[in-house]
Amino acid sequence: MVRLGGHPALVAFVSPTRMVVLVPSDVEGENLPLEIENDGAEVTRVEVGVPWATGLHQVDNPVFDRDGHLYVTYSGPRGQEAPVSVFRVAIPGAREPFVSGIVNATSLAFGPDGHLYVSSRFDGAVYRVAEDGSHAQVASELGVACGMAFDQDGWMYVGDRSGTIFRVRDGAVNPFATLPPSVAAFHLAMSPWGELFVSAPTLGTYDHVYRIGARGEVRTLPHAMGRPQGLAFSPDGLLHVTDALAGAGGLYRFRNLEDEPELVVSGNALVGVAFGPSGELAVATNDTAYRFGARRA
Repeated sequence: MVRLGGHPALVAFVSPTRMVVLVPSDVEGENLPLEIENDGAEVTRVEVGVPWATGLHQVDNPVFDRDGHLYVTYSGPRGQEAPVSVFRVAIPGAREPFVSGIVNATSLAFGPDGHLYVSSRFDGAVYRVAEDGSHAQVASELGVACGMAFDQDGWMYVGDRSGTIFRVRDGAVNPFATLPPSVAAFHLAMSPWGELFVSAPTLGTYDHVYRIGARGEVRTLPHAMGRPQGLAFSPDGLLHVTDALAGAGGLYRFRNLEDEPELVVSGNALVGVAFGPSGELAVATNDTAYRFGARRA
């Protein structure tokens, strides 16, 4: 018998070193006791994420603005224009329409100018969004445009799922690096020291996270992951990567890029991660974004 927060919890998998427990639907919050009957071990304390927004179609990271609002997408099937492309979420369950008219809104990023940028894998374009939700195209001819990131000098990087990372400024688009094509999206994150990190799931059993230097030179992290997707750097400068591998999915943290990552949040089918201005953490599946309180290393 396993209890989480005093509620019986179903054990989905167990081995000598690992246990997967399904969280009861009415349990959420911080510092919850996880008790294993007749185990003899001390009670473990865990945090369960709070559903923050549902009814989404998220294919990459959500993003926080400087005020702590979370932005999420309804990307939709290829070629389908959903009634709302991007939602803004201030409090749990209270999402509000923010952007409409971008077909297959795919990836989100805030630029150095404070504006939200949205890629469209259908249009092969990137749009800049104004404070009122209106938008204007700022780059095109980007292939199957997905992941985005900005460096400290204001250059925008966009991943084309068919294999190219583009470098963009003032509408001018130039190839920056070449990677194998992906069956999902390219996911991008810029490190605090100016290296670009990319995940690009393939049909292989395992995939590596790529790191790309300032001149476009490509390397990989030594430890492969099952199906790495959204990635982001926490405020303390550590790389976090979501892994959507069935049965072993979750959010992983690299304390050292040469070492094996450690599991931070357990959860299947995660596609995105974002850190807020006050230490909030959000992780997202295709249809739901979950929020956790301030994280400590």
